[in-house]
Formats: sequence, structure tokens, C-alpha cells
Amino acid sequence: MAKLPDFEALAIFAKVVELRSFAGAASELTMSKATVSKAVTRLEERLGARLFNRTSRRLALTDAGHKLADRATRLLADGEAAENEALAQSVAPRGLVRLAVPMTFGIKAVAPLLPEFFEAYPEVSVDLHLSDATVDLIGEGFDMAVRIARLPDSSLIARRLFTMPRFTVAAPSYLKKHGRPTHPMHLAEHKCFAYAYLSTPNLWHYTNAAGEQASVRPGGQLRVNNGEAVMPSLIAGLGIAELPEFIVGEAISSGAVEVILKDWKQAEGAVHLVTPPGGPRPARVEALADFLAAKLPGTCKRKPQKRAKAG
Repeated sequence: MAKLPDFEALAIFAKVVELRSFAGAASELTMSKATVSKAVTRLEERLGARLFNRTSRRLALTDAGHKLADRATRLLADGEAAENEALAQSVAPRGLVRLAVPMTFGIKAVAPLLPEFFEAYPEVSVDLHLSDATVDLIGEGFDMAVRIARLPDSSLIARRLFTMPRFTVAAPSYLKKHGRPTHPMHLAEHKCFAYAYLSTPNLWHYTNAAGEQASVRPGGQLRVNNGEAVMPSLIAGLGIAELPEFIVGEAISSGAVEVILKDWKQAEGAVHLVTPPGGPRPARVEALADFLAAKLPGTCKRKPQKRAKAG
């Protein structure tokens, strides 16, 4: 029966090639320099070829060493990846999770859940990044993000949690003074608040039950990069806004604002957990993802609303 490859010697050889040093490889692998040297010698004897030309000052690969180096390096990388994947599934959750969340949703929905999460997972910490801008998960080193939208196709892995309705709203005082729009195109005649991070920030899109579509370009005195920022001006009766339920739901329920254009629907988004592509996620990331998936739908459950006038 043929002997198995000397995987240990190949991995040690790859580490020596990477660091161009027997001493450096020994230090990184927490082995003695003699053990590293013996492993490379063992490999040379097995292959019947010298892999390094060694002097007191220089370490250089031979032709045989060059031919073996790429394969040995891939073998080491594959072994480390396989081990890390196994550890990710078996090790208890611990360490830091970098989580990006839209600002208002993070403050209202995610932050209140964290004490319960920390009690359940005392060895996990969270770096909570609050911004309505869409972060580059891979480029900026985030483990996970909450996104509230209709997601475009991408290589990211998305887990849909629940729908998030959007409403066009105005304060009763605004409607009394300026009238109630009954068609989206009427909005062109009104003061509207714009939000910078819509997929089409300068257009509001609507569809009715008959399939008719309408798009309007809102114009007004205020444009924001966080939806919560329009609420004081909205409630003061200074304009019309198009907002998700988690921002405007309480104001609708209290009667501070009214839903208009109720025969027309905006494109309905959803709350997603988004993670970078790749193999199994670390246990700490999996723990937070499962926790948020279980808790957020209940936290964001829509409250009963007061009856509003037809519009």
C-alpha cells in the first residue's frame, strides 16, 4: 500500500517558503528550529531532491523547491480553511461582531435587544455601526448588516426577516391648509421632504390596484440622510413625507400624521440580515444572526392604528 503524503512536512515547508526563514517558520508554528529543519530534510529525502540552497545569510528555492512551493502553499491554505470552518461550527460564541444597521432602526429596534443578547452570550461583543448609508461589508470589514429595502442581486448572502411597509403621510394641519392629494401626480404641487438613501432618491414610485403606475419627483425645503430627521417638520405641518413604518408608525397611531394616497402603494421593502459570501460563519456571527432573526419580527410588530380619513 502506498504511503500517504507527508502532509506535516509539506505544511512546514510551505511556511518556510512564505517567511523565507527556518527560524521565522519555527516561531510562527511554535516549534523548535530543529523540528522545522528535520521536517524539510525528511521531505527532501522522500522526494530525492534538494528544496533549498542554504547559506549562512541566504535561503533560496531550488528548481525542485519552486515546483513544489505552489502546491504546498495551497495544501497549507486548504488545511487551515478546513480547520477554521470546523472550529467555527464547534467553538462557543466569543469575540467581536461588527454590525451595520440603519440609524433609526438601530436605535429603536436593535439596541434595545442587545442587553438580552449580552446576557445570553457574555463572551460576544458588538461593534454597532449606525448609518443609513449602505456600507461595503467586505471592504469595510463588517460581519453583518441589517438592510431595509428591496435588495439588488449581489454576491452577499441575505436572510429575509419580514416586510416593512412604507406610507405617504402628512400632518392634519398641512392637509387642512393645502388640501389632500388623491393622485401621486398631485404631489408635484405640494411641499415634500426628500430622503437621500432611497434607491431612486429623487423619485417616489406608486402603483394602484388597477396596475397604473406613477412616479413623482418630490420638491420641498428639506432633504435628509436619516428619515427620523423629517419628523419634527412633518408633524409641524410643513410638508409631506414618504417613510417606513418603523419611523412613522407611532405618529400614525397617535393621529399626529395621516396616511394619504391609500389607494396607491409604494414598493414594499423588507428587513434583511446580510452577510459576506463564503463558508460557514463564525459562531459569534451565527449567534447574533439567529438572535436578531428570532427577536426583531416581534419587536417591530405593527401596532393598531387609529382610523384615518379616506384619502
